[in-house]
Amino acid sequence: MGGMFVAPDINYTALLPMIIVFVGGLVGVTVEGFASRRTRYAVQVPLSVATLVLALVALILLGRDNQGLTAADTVAIDGVALSLQGLVLVLSILGLLAMSERFGGQQPDAFTQSGVSTPGSAEETLATKVGATTTEVYPLTLMSVGGMMLFVSANDLLLLFVALEILSLPLYVLTGLARRRRLLSQEASLKYFLLGSFSSAFYLFGAVLLYGYAGSMRFADIAAAISSEVGMDGLLVPGVLLVAVGLLFKVGAVPFHAWTPDVYQGAPTPVTGFMAACTKVAAFGAMLRVLYVAVEGARLEWQPVIAVVAALSMVVGALLSIVQTDVKRILAYSSIAHAGFILTGVVALDVSGVTSTMFYLATYGFMTIPAFAIVALVRSAGTEATLVDQWAGLGRRSPWIAASFTFLLMAFAGIPLTSGFTGKFAVFSAAVSQGWAWLAVVGVLASAVTAYIYFVLVVQMWLGDADASGDTVVVRPSWMTSVAILVGVAMTLALGIMPSPVLDLAQSTAAFLR
Repeated sequence: MGGMFVAPDINYTALLPMIIVFVGGLVGVTVEGFASRRTRYAVQVPLSVATLVLALVALILLGRDNQGLTAADTVAIDGVALSLQGLVLVLSILGLLAMSERFGGQQPDAFTQSGVSTPGSAEETLATKVGATTTEVYPLTLMSVGGMMLFVSANDLLLLFVALEILSLPLYVLTGLARRRRLLSQEASLKYFLLGSFSSAFYLFGAVLLYGYAGSMRFADIAAAISSEVGMDGLLVPGVLLVAVGLLFKVGAVPFHAWTPDVYQGAPTPVTGFMAACTKVAAFGAMLRVLYVAVEGARLEWQPVIAVVAALSMVVGALLSIVQTDVKRILAYSSIAHAGFILTGVVALDVSGVTSTMFYLATYGFMTIPAFAIVALVRSAGTEATLVDQWAGLGRRSPWIAASFTFLLMAFAGIPLTSGFTGKFAVFSAAVSQGWAWLAVVGVLASAVTAYIYFVLVVQMWLGDADASGDTVVVRPSWMTSVAILVGVAMTLALGIMPSPVLDLAQSTAAFLR
C-alpha cells in the first residue's frame, strides 16, 4: 500500500483561466472539423475573442484570491504569473483581432492610391484574408496562448518543457500559413521547427543535468540543493546554461537569433506581430522564474554569461538592423536588440529587475502588434509591400497610418514621451543600481544606432518620392485591425506619459512563490 499513487491536490479555480483557453481551443478544433467552410470564419472569430476575454475576466476576478502552489507544487500562481498571464491575454486579443482582418466585404475603394479608387482583384482580396481563408489560425492561436500562460507559471522543469512545446508547436504551423508567399513562409516554418527542436533538446539536456544535481526538477528543490551544496557541482553550471539556451532561443537573443529574421519575414504579418509580442512575454516570464527562483544561488556562475548575451543582442541587433531593406526584417533585428534591453533588466536580479522587465514586456507588446498590423496594410500587386523603397510617400497617401507608424518607430527608438523611453529607462536604472552600468552604456549606444534606421524609414514615408513606390497602396483597415492599432498606439502614449500606475502594479506583484 505504501507505493500506491496518490493524486495531487489541484486548485482548479486558480487554473481556470488556462482551462478556459484550452477548452476554447478544443472547441475551435471541433468547429474546424464539422462546420462548413462558409460559416467557420463567422464562428471562429467571436468564439476565439470571447474565450480570451472570458479567461481575462476569470483571471482578474479569481486570480488574487487563489494564489499559491498547486498540482503537486509544479504550478505557481503568484503575482508575477498573474501579471504576465494577464498581459499575454490582452496582447493575444489584439493580435487575434489583427489576424481576423478581411477586406473582401469592403467597398470597391478598399485599395486607394493618391486618392484614386482601385478595386481589389479576386486574387488580391484572397491574399488579404489572413484569418478568413485559413480559419485554423484561431484554435492554433488559443492553444499557443494556453501554453504561454502555463509557461510563465510552471514551477517544475518538466512541466516547463511541456508548456514550451504546447506554445511552440502551433507557432511552427502558424508561420507556414502565408498564402501569397507560400514558399518563403514554408521555408520559415521549417527553419523555426528545426532550430526550435534543437533548442528544446538543449533544454532537456540541461534539465536532466539539473535533475542529476538536485534529485528533483522542482524549482524549490533545486534552489535548496544549491544553498546546501549537496549536489554534484560539475552538473550545476552546464545544466543552468543549457536550460538557458532553450529559453534564450525563444526570446531571439544572440547567438540564438538566427531564426528570427527569416521567420518574421516569412510568417503572415499579423501572426508575426502576435508571435513577437506574446512569445517574448512568455519566454521572459519563464526565464525570470528559473533564474530568480531555481538557480539564484548560483548567480555568480550564470549572471556574467547572461550579461554578455544581453550586450551581444543589443549590439548585433542594432548593427544588423541598419543594413536591412525590408521593413519586417528591420523589426526582426529590432526585436533582437529589444531582447538584449530586456535581459539588462533580468541581470539586475532584484525586485527592480523583475518590475522593469515586466514593464518593458508590456511596452514592447503594445508597440509590436500595431506595428505589424500596419505593415500588413501596405500592399503592392496584391501582396505585402515590405521593401523600404515601397513606403516612399506613404505620409501623403495615408497620413494617419504613416503618423501611427512613425509614432511606433519613435517608441522603438526610445524617444521621450513614448513607452519605449520609459521602459529603457526602467531596465537601465535597474542594471545600474546593481553594478551593471556598462550594460546600460551599451544599451544607450545601441538605441542610438537603431534610431538611425527608424528615422530613415520615417524620412522615406514623409519626404520620399511617391512615384518611386510604384503601385504601392494602403488598404483601408476593418474595425478589428483599427482597434488593434488604436489600442496599441494609445497604450504606447499612455505608458510614456503616465507610466506610474503600470509600474506600481508591476512592483506590487514582483514577488515569486518559492
